Amino acid sequence: MNQGNMSGLESNFPLRTDLTIKDKIKAHIELLDPVTWISAVQGIACGAIASGAMELNWYHFLLLGLLIVLYGPLGTGFSQSVNDYYDRFLDKVNEPSRPIPSGRLSEKEAVWNWSIVGALALLLGVVLGLQFEGQQRFIIITAIVVGLFMGYIYSAPPFKLKRNVLASAPAVGLSYSFITWLSGNAIFTEIRLEVFYMAIINACMTIGLIFLNDFKSAKGDKEGGLKSLPVMIGAKNTYLVSFVFVDVPFIWFVYLMHDWGFQIMFYVSLISLIIILVMQITLFHDPKNGAKALDASVSGMGFSNLVGKSEVKEHKSFLRYLIVNNGLYLINVIAASIMLAGN
Repeated sequence: MNQGNMSGLESNFPLRTDLTIKDKIKAHIELLDPVTWISAVQGIACGAIASGAMELNWYHFLLLGLLIVLYGPLGTGFSQSVNDYYDRFLDKVNEPSRPIPSGRLSEKEAVWNWSIVGALALLLGVVLGLQFEGQQRFIIITAIVVGLFMGYIYSAPPFKLKRNVLASAPAVGLSYSFITWLSGNAIFTEIRLEVFYMAIINACMTIGLIFLNDFKSAKGDKEGGLKSLPVMIGAKNTYLVSFVFVDVPFIWFVYLMHDWGFQIMFYVSLISLIIILVMQITLFHDPKNGAKALDASVSGMGFSNLVGKSEVKEHKSFLRYLIVNNGLYLINVIAASIMLAGN
């Protein structure tokens, strides 16, 4: 069946007949991939804090909550659901336990899933944007429209941006990080230049990490003709390219902390950067097992299940690195947001 054909859908995978309604609901939620919502939430929360205009009252918490729903379960969920649908044949190789290849959802049910979620996201985004005027309204409505559009063409033909990493990684950085930062700021006040800089840094960091996430699907990508970095240039070179995209914005972040007069944050961010650089060097020299020494600490922090989910050694190393990199970056960016709020 043509992957772009949306009509007359018939299942290409054996459907399970032993599922309860509860099982079906769980499969629909799994299609939205809840673990991916966290990236959007981080951008929204930091953008809101950095605005300096968020107050501790029910109305502002309601606005923040609606925006989190918009970019988490709805916006990010939409893009993940579309991705699962158009990747269902690749997932048969890479992740056969996903809802569609495992027979827990039919292809028609998957289409209904992302169609309904996408429509709800668009409706909520427009309604939320109409509560404001001027720049704020423009950013809120434009951001969700752009986010949904990018989320669709990332996976769907004829564009299918994920076929080539040069298009797919920037699309993810824009959708998951850049517009969430701006939207989190826009629901409380107009955009400041400092917030715009932070949004760019966040987007660049996301782009770098996306390169490494492709390790998990390298086998299926190669068979499916997708041009991910691991397929095109191998594991070590993929690490090198990724680290450039992560380190350059982090160095810029360290500089901004000094330039903005946040001296304590400058030293904290500098130490964090050094720790990350040491880990990157280790991974570059041994992409498969370079971070294996972290297993004890990862397990102690309760992240062993996350790392254990992957059977690809390079991807396991990436997950170990991700815990350290994202943990340190999150501490830095939240602290910087708080300082920007009072600046």
